[in-house]
Amino acid sequence: MTGDQTRSGVTAMDPPGGAGPAEQHFVTRIGWLRAAVLGANDGVVSTASLIVGVAAAGSPVADILLAGTAGLVAGAMSMAAGEYVSVSAQADSENADLDRERAALAENPAAEAAELAAIYEGRGLAPELAREVAAQLMRHDSLGAHARDELGISDTVLSRPILAAASSAAAFTVGAALPLVSVVLAPQGAVGATTTGASLLALALLGALSARSGGAKAWPAVLRVTFWGAAAMAATAGIGMLFGTAVA
Repeated sequence: MTGDQTRSGVTAMDPPGGAGPAEQHFVTRIGWLRAAVLGANDGVVSTASLIVGVAAAGSPVADILLAGTAGLVAGAMSMAAGEYVSVSAQADSENADLDRERAALAENPAAEAAELAAIYEGRGLAPELAREVAAQLMRHDSLGAHARDELGISDTVLSRPILAAASSAAAFTVGAALPLVSVVLAPQGAVGATTTGASLLALALLGALSARSGGAKAWPAVLRVTFWGAAAMAATAGIGMLFGTAVA
């Protein structure tokens, strides 16, 4: 048998008979891709919206940069903390389920084997074959077989709090830096328009990149991310103009 075996007992097989390279699957990227896409998108949208709102209020460039930089730091820390806490809670639930399953296997392995066989039978295997498959998998890795097929927990989608937090914070920082750079490079009196245009372009590229990284079509992702980004910036620009006029 060739291929790489994961901690849960799932083995990635090479194609038989030298038929060519194995299929490329994108689910293995889910642990970091979701957090990175969320972080980058939030970094662009929240920081650009903040900048556009402050600019619409008629604030000087120095104040706009200060507000954007504060938003970057606060947002990156918030994203890291939020991802770590939420994914840690998911990891705690997974570990608790694995502990219960480990105890059940130690107390009554026969009942657990019958439970696993029933799962395979429900998926279409004949009863005798289902029992044989369950027996062989349990001889190889009892906990891994039950974690994967009974609980839906595998090494591919296992929760990784630190990876999720780091990916989200780093992506937020990169995303938030783009609107800040556009402020520095914007012509005098065109900070809001420059930031809006640059941020919408960045969101479109982000949507396309995230879709391609996940093996999906690019246009749906591009449209939804630019639509919501434009809506957020329009809302904060309206608030900025309203309060800027009121203060003046």
